[in-house]
Amino acid sequence: MSHPAPVFWEMTEEEYLRTEPLSPFKREFVAGYVYPLHGDGLYAQAGASSAHGEIVLNIAATLLGAARRQGCRVYAADMRVDTSSPTGKRVYFFPDVVVTCEPMTPESAVSQAHCLLIEVLSASRGHTDRTDKVWAYTSLPSLQTYLIVSPVTRHIRVIERTTEGWQETERRGQEAVGLPCLGITLTLDEVYAGVLD
Repeated sequence: MSHPAPVFWEMTEEEYLRTEPLSPFKREFVAGYVYPLHGDGLYAQAGASSAHGEIVLNIAATLLGAARRQGCRVYAADMRVDTSSPTGKRVYFFPDVVVTCEPMTPESAVSQAHCLLIEVLSASRGHTDRTDKVWAYTSLPSLQTYLIVSPVTRHIRVIERTTEGWQETERRGQEAVGLPCLGITLTLDEVYAGVLD
């Protein structure tokens, strides 16, 4: 009887960082284990849906102007972020949207001081986005806001830093989300344009 192929394998951090640029698909690294994302490799997970891709582009396009005016950058799906904890647990993720105001060069492949991270849920990674990544992202001193966006209904889970600590709220329908990182408001109409009008 055959068994399904594993969806992760062991690897050192050094090996992951050395081989990631050569990989045919993106891979996330969590404390000695590599988890492949989209691609055609044996262990890669299925690609994202049309709605997922459109929502990611809607968000990135909406944020781009404000980010550039403030000397910040917006990356859609291709910027690896270092969410390693002070205790030494080495973790690298590829959020769907990354906003950072740290100095970046054309060769930069890792962000370490991101102020806004956004994940659009998918069937394969939704559980991780709602659990493990909440812990990892909210441990980052630079992060101000983490958004978890549904691709099937107009709903955003907002996790934001306040003077009292992290606060979680939800936005639905025609509402909007304030983004202190860029000093702007992101409306759900902008997020879901052409997808869930």
